[in-house]
Amino acid sequence: MFAMSVPGPAGDERTDAIVVLTGGTGRLDRGFDLLRRGLAQRMLISGVAPTVRARELVAAYHVEPRLFDCCVILGKEAFDTRSNADEVASWVARWHSRSIRLVTNDIHMRRARYELEKRLSGDVQIVDDAVPTDADMRQVFIEYNKYLLGRAADLVGL
Repeated sequence: MFAMSVPGPAGDERTDAIVVLTGGTGRLDRGFDLLRRGLAQRMLISGVAPTVRARELVAAYHVEPRLFDCCVILGKEAFDTRSNADEVASWVARWHSRSIRLVTNDIHMRRARYELEKRLSGDVQIVDDAVPTDADMRQVFIEYNKYLLGRAADLVGL
């Protein structure tokens, strides 16, 4: 069931912000495309390696420097899905965002959203915008088990 019902890309609805979780192919491309199309005013890239510089992303993703400077924030505190959720929740509160578009891979979306929902106030709307992958059953199995372990950890208070 988990593998058969992965989410897909969202439509063209506008949100206050775009949040891209690093770690998978196509995520940053999707985020920059959405930002260029004006579907949000700003974008947080969560989980950026501390050594990465803005100019490297500008060059690698062919982003207009003005757009990057005004509208892109590099989050360098996160190192896994849980810390992504912490970083995003802090940023959403700081910017008073009421709606965000969450960009991550399709098989990662459920776990990412679960962790994020626990940390956000209930009145922040999350739009799932999943980047399709060619995940094999092994990858799906691993992601499903991470999702289950996260839920189980919450049940026992870890």
